[in-house]
Amino acid sequence: MQPMRILIVDDHAALRKSMAEMLEKQEDVEAVVEASNGAEALTKLMEQSFDIMITDIVMPVMDGYTLMEEMRRLRLASLPKVIVATALARDDFVMRAVELGAKFYLVKPFEPENLLGHIRELANGLPASLPVFPQTQPSLAQSIDDKLSSLFLTIGIPAHIKGYQYLRAGVKMVVENPDVINRITKELYPGIAAQFGTTASKVERAIRHAIEVAWNRGRIESINKAFGCRVCTPEDKPTNGEFIAMIADKLSLERSA
Repeated sequence: MQPMRILIVDDHAALRKSMAEMLEKQEDVEAVVEASNGAEALTKLMEQSFDIMITDIVMPVMDGYTLMEEMRRLRLASLPKVIVATALARDDFVMRAVELGAKFYLVKPFEPENLLGHIRELANGLPASLPVFPQTQPSLAQSIDDKLSSLFLTIGIPAHIKGYQYLRAGVKMVVENPDVINRITKELYPGIAAQFGTTASKVERAIRHAIEVAWNRGRIESINKAFGCRVCTPEDKPTNGEFIAMIADKLSLERSA
C-alpha cells in the first residue's frame, strides 16, 4: 500500500490538530494537511492530491456538504475518498452525506482507532460495508447548540452568514427566558449585539436576511418537516420575532419531554 495523503477539514482547531497528530505518527501516512473550513479545503484540493479527506459538516465560510458538492464540480483529476466526522446524527444528514459521496459517517465523539481503521479500509480499496457508520449513539440530552446546528442546516440557513450566529444567540436567550421575546427591540436585539460587539439594528437586519435566505432557497417543506406540522408557506414568511419564538418553543418542548 502506498503511503497515504490525508486532508482534515474541521473548524475546531484543537480537535483537528489532535487528529492530525495521531495520523502523522502512523507509518503508512505520508502527509497530513489541515483546513479550517470548506473553502480552505477546496484551495488545498486544487493545489495537491489526497487519498482521504475527513470533514466536518457545520463550518463557517463553507460547510461540509457544499465542499463535497464543489469537489464534484471542479472535476479534479483525483478525488479523495470522504469520511464525514460530525456531531450531527440525524438520519437525513447522514443520507445527504452518503448521497454526496461520503464512504463513512462518524458521529463525534469517536475513538481514534475507529477513524484510523476506516481510513485504512478505504486506502486498501476495501468496500465500505456500511457507508453510514456512527461510532456512538447520540446523547439523549443533545445540546441546544447541536439541535440548532441541525435545524438551521435543514432549513437552509448557512453557517457563514452573521444572522446564523445571531439567531442561535437569540433562540438560546428566549429558551432561557421566554418573556424576552416580548421585548425584542429593547432587550433581545441589544443583548445579542452586546455578545458580538455590534449594534441592535445590525442584528435585526442580519436575522431578517438569514430568514430570507432560507425562504429564497425554497426549503419551506424542510421547515414544516422539522417542526412536524405545516407552520409555514412560501407566501407566509415569519417576522424575526415569530421565527425565533417558533424555534425556541420547539426546543423548550423537546427539553421538557
